Amino acid sequence: MRTIAKPQPGEYAPYTLDYMKLVADDGLVLQHLETSLSAVETVINEIPAAWLTKPCAENEWTVQEILVHIMDTERIFGYRALRVARADLTELAGFDQDTFVASSGANQRSLASIWAEYTSIRAATLSLFNSFDDEAYVRVGAANKNPLSVRAALYIIAGHELHHLKSIRENYGGRS
Repeated sequence: MRTIAKPQPGEYAPYTLDYMKLVADDGLVLQHLETSLSAVETVINEIPAAWLTKPCAENEWTVQEILVHIMDTERIFGYRALRVARADLTELAGFDQDTFVASSGANQRSLASIWAEYTSIRAATLSLFNSFDDEAYVRVGAANKNPLSVRAALYIIAGHELHHLKSIRENYGGRS
């Protein structure tokens, strides 16, 4: 499988470094994305269904809202990567994750519909990133007033999912 080195400073917004640190430093980020879907599903399937639409604390997102947030973020960073890979230097706008979550309707959906969408998005993400050549991966554009390379977008997608998976384990793993 293809190896893609972690991005260097100047290729990403400083706050996203926390996400990228969660991804193994072996260059196999595409393989990690391919296998992480089943890890997420395993963790979610261990949580009682009644907990999926209840926040772990006041003003927190529910598990289903977190899953839809992960999907929204993956789509947005995939789109950003496409624009940068195609040498479009237009600065891309940010997004308000809280507004997205509040408008997502995640808690009114079935878990099966969320999984179907999650699986489709992941397949599209992998297909997109596998289509890029080596030159595209190191192209840098701008998103939300910060630099963003194609490879940084990929690592952010992977690390963002790991960040939320860790949070779900911590907040729902020991509930009874």
